This record gives sequence, C-alpha cells and structure tokens, in this order.
Amino acid sequence: MKLFIFEGQKREPRIFKTIQWLYFKENDQLIFSFCNNIHNLYKELHDVFEGEGDIVSVLRESAIKRGDHSLDEITTSSDVSEIYLFFDYDFQEKTVDLDMLNQHVKEMLDFFTDETDNGKLFINYPMVESLRCTNELQDADYNSYVVTRTECCDFKNYVTKKFTFYKNLDFAVFQLDKDGNIKIQSPESEEKIRINWALINAQNVTKASFLCDVNEKTPSVEDISQKDIFDNQLSKYVSNKPSEVSILNSFPLFLYEYFGEYV
Repeated sequence: MKLFIFEGQKREPRIFKTIQWLYFKENDQLIFSFCNNIHNLYKELHDVFEGEGDIVSVLRESAIKRGDHSLDEITTSSDVSEIYLFFDYDFQEKTVDLDMLNQHVKEMLDFFTDETDNGKLFINYPMVESLRCTNELQDADYNSYVVTRTECCDFKNYVTKKFTFYKNLDFAVFQLDKDGNIKIQSPESEEKIRINWALINAQNVTKASFLCDVNEKTPSVEDISQKDIFDNQLSKYVSNKPSEVSILNSFPLFLYEYFGEYV
C-alpha cells in the first residue's frame, strides 16, 4: 500500500483522485489529509515528538486526537511500501519569519527524501492553487510566472483575477459525486482532461528545468529534485526585494519522478 499525505482536505484529494483515474490502475493508495500547513507538521514532528517516531505513527496519533480514524488500518511506516507528502510553500505565513520558514522547509526536504523510508516530500509554490496558474494550454509564458509574498496573502483571489482562461479547476479535475467518487460527464470530457494533464505535466517539468538551469527536454529526476528546486527558488526569487516565488505545481513533478518519463 502507498500512503499519500496531503495538506488540505478538499482540493488536494480531489486533484489526486483525478490523477488516480488517469495514471494508476491499481487501487493500493491510501489518502490522508493533515489539515494543516507544513510549518505545523514541522512543529508536530519536532516540538511534540522531538523528532522521534516515524511519520505514520506521528500522524496517526495526531489524527486520533482530532477524531480522524482514516489511518486506523496502519500503525507504522512498515505497514506501507511508499509514502508521499504534498504541502504548500506558503511563504505568506506570518506566524514565523521568512528565514525560519525557509529553515523549516529545508529541514523537511532533507528529512523526507525517500518514499520507501521516511517519505518523499513534494512542495507546491506557493500553494496547490498553482495548478490553475495557466492560460490556455500549452502556455508559452508559463516559465515567467512569479508571485510576490504580498500577493500570496490572497493567492486564490489573485489566481482568479490574473488567470482568466480557465474559470475553475474543471479543465484539469473531474467532478466528484456525493460519495467522493469520480463522476465522468462524457468520454469527450474525460479525454480532454487527459490531454490537459499531459500539457500541464510538460510545462511544469519544463519550468522546473528552467528554474534549475537544466537545458534538457527530458531532464533527469536528480537535476530537478525537490531540493534543487527549493534552493533555486531561494537564490533566484525568494531573496529578491520584493520577495517572490516562481509558480510551480508539485503533482506533475511527482508524476515525472514516479514514472521516470512524461505521462
């Protein structure tokens, strides 16, 4: 069984269910929502548990305290074969200063490097809504899109005003029924979403390559690693005045790394 840990409870699981439908034929993925940001996950791991215990036991105990029993069927990381975490960079967060925020993310990326061990962390810049940050696919200007820290304070509204070609996520994400299952409108709509994901995947991998100064059509996974992306975000954008970040979505990068090729 593979465990997928998401920051949010609604948007990320809906996006991932579309990814499951398109790319994963086997039904061996368990979805868990942490319902808090990466900095609270950092505190959970370091302050509460003092860095001890594996991620599954930590999250399971935390979930039970808030009445969430979605991890009851597993006890420790040894009960799953792979662990993937998806969290937002959220550099508009005001509860910690920017240097501390970046230190937290760095430590998390250093810790979550292997899906078969502690887990593999993927970061959305600045948050999962970056999936909507595109004009008509394939968007030739995608590499240039950045957002300031101030604009991130109301990022969802920023996205709605700046990127107007797609009014919502329906261009890339299937609707769900009342039970949370995929609802296909028509074979044509399914194929359109499949085509859109191929374009979304390509332009995010291309942008990761651009960010990391890799001039390859099919970059190696190592050249556009989550650590390299973060380091380049800091040096090229976050350290600027005004501080900004290059918009990038983690789901296409996960797919590229998971399958070892464009899908």
